[in-house]
Amino acid sequence: MSRAFTKEDDSLEIPIIPPRAALPPGTPNYVTPTGLEQLRQELAALETTRTAAEANRDNDADRTRQLTLLNGQLSALNDRIASARLVEPAAQPAREVRFGARVTLRPVAGAGPERQFRIVGVDEADVAAGKIAFVAPIARAVQGVRLGQRVTLQLGPKTVEVEVAGIEY
Repeated sequence: MSRAFTKEDDSLEIPIIPPRAALPPGTPNYVTPTGLEQLRQELAALETTRTAAEANRDNDADRTRQLTLLNGQLSALNDRIASARLVEPAAQPAREVRFGARVTLRPVAGAGPERQFRIVGVDEADVAAGKIAFVAPIARAVQGVRLGQRVTLQLGPKTVEVEVAGIEY
């Protein structure tokens, strides 16, 4: 390959460190016990990767770049763990939607299926797994609502009235 098509200063570029899930300013970093454990597992995995990168002496430029990226990720993760406020779902009121609840919503007009999701911390959120961050609009709309109460949700372009049909912790 011709040297004309390579950048000699690639190793000098600062790597872009992907940001963690956003928390609105001034919002506490609530986590479930499962979410905190996931953060700790992620920390252990990153530390293992960093140890392996430190031991790899094949290419100093790549090693430096990888270590810079890993150290940035570790710093952000350590900050997130340090700011975590553990919320025990079992300590929440059983008949009211709060952090950690698995919520079942039933459409009032009978149009559409029931929706079920768990309200979790931002790092634990996974829509495909039915885990919604507590800062998400739908989670905010139902927090504080009691079993059997109705709430109006804005789902895209349409408004839907739903009833809280189930709350589990």
